Amino acid sequence: MSAPFFLFVRFYMIHRYTQNGLNFLLDVNSGAVHLLDDVAYAVSGLISSPMAEICPETVFSALSGDYSRDDITAAYADLLDLYENGLLFSSDDYIDLDKIPIRGDTPIKALCLHVSHDCNLRCRYCFASTGDFGTGRLIMSPETAKKAIDFVISKSGSRRNIEIDFFGGEPLMAFETVKATVEYAKEKGREHGKNFRFTITTNGMLLDDDKIDYINREMSNVVLSLDGRKEINDAMRKTPSGAGSYDIIVPKFKKLVDARDKDKDYYIRGTFTRRNLDFSNDIMSIANEGFKHISVEPVVSEDGCGYELREEDLAEIFSEYDRLCEIMLKEHRKDDGFNFFHFNIDLEQGPCVIKRLRGCGAGHEYVAITPEGDIYPCHQFVGNEDFKMGSLDQGILRHDISDTFSHMNVLEREGCKDCWAKFYCSGGCSAGNYNMNKDIRIPYKLACELEKKRVECAIYLKAAEAGE
Repeated sequence: MSAPFFLFVRFYMIHRYTQNGLNFLLDVNSGAVHLLDDVAYAVSGLISSPMAEICPETVFSALSGDYSRDDITAAYADLLDLYENGLLFSSDDYIDLDKIPIRGDTPIKALCLHVSHDCNLRCRYCFASTGDFGTGRLIMSPETAKKAIDFVISKSGSRRNIEIDFFGGEPLMAFETVKATVEYAKEKGREHGKNFRFTITTNGMLLDDDKIDYINREMSNVVLSLDGRKEINDAMRKTPSGAGSYDIIVPKFKKLVDARDKDKDYYIRGTFTRRNLDFSNDIMSIANEGFKHISVEPVVSEDGCGYELREEDLAEIFSEYDRLCEIMLKEHRKDDGFNFFHFNIDLEQGPCVIKRLRGCGAGHEYVAITPEGDIYPCHQFVGNEDFKMGSLDQGILRHDISDTFSHMNVLEREGCKDCWAKFYCSGGCSAGNYNMNKDIRIPYKLACELEKKRVECAIYLKAAEAGE
């Protein structure tokens, strides 16, 4: 069989945008980000690869009414210098798809352990059918959890570091299983030369002093669910009786974070919907409570639910991200800043190219385990029998599923190859793509637009902070 066509074609791609008076030029393949003055920015919009040694007369003609010939010539020379140094219109010839492991060759490095398919909240947007994933309310037994640890050790190959994420439902409803799993994993890790790192995601309702002490001692990361302002949070994150959760969980979250060692991670994770498109106010509400690490993410929901995001909301959402940038700059200047997860960005082209091509590793490097011991590509596919890969007792039976996920990369997803943001988002979330388009290969377009805007904001923040 002949190789795919895209292996023989080299692509050259740039992206230009302005934000709050700053002009940016991104060279997609090299990852270089250039901050340009107005004349260089104008010139950059009129050139293409390959660049001639002398500025084309068409550029002078297009810009003569705005800039002098000398200024245009100097700007072109600066851009040509970037081009000759591989920082503008660079090619993608460093990408070698033959080096991407496929067909089960990749060791499993992480488990999402569903210790609880039950929850003590009834969040309206919950993708997990209020905690049971549509499969019935269950708690994972310690025996099943230990099988999961044995499974990941056996599938981890030479990889030393293994991630375990305790998930639900609400994992604190299975706290004894959590503790038994941690103890067993640490014991087996010592036997097999593996280092386990634990994360737990909790709504906080069951937190008490003992659980806070345990989490702060054993969990390298903790994800705390909170949507922002009290009225926003309580409208979506309700107890089974219909009461709000804000007043219960916020004091507990504060206590946990205040007692947490500085070298251990945490973040507040919220969701915004069409009902709070002014979500920067929710982020600031969280920050004003003293939390410094925040992620408030767009809801992914079916049409007609009343709170789904729509294309006509994009302009307002983009404005809100812009507003958040200026808020963060102001807070940074006061030395009282906070970290917004979606504005974190690595401009050094890390991680490795394979990771940037393939993304999260769901279905081959990372799998989810249900309370019954069933195996799925990730937590968002749990309950969908079409994506059930196997079980802890039988092993992975559906290698076609893991093969499909291992093949996923930005050069194969529809529209990703020609997108300037492909190396930042790695093709987006397969589950989100499937939920909206019934095909993991077809990106969820609204999510794509939001991701591109967040990348632009993240780059802008880096530049604005560096220039202060």
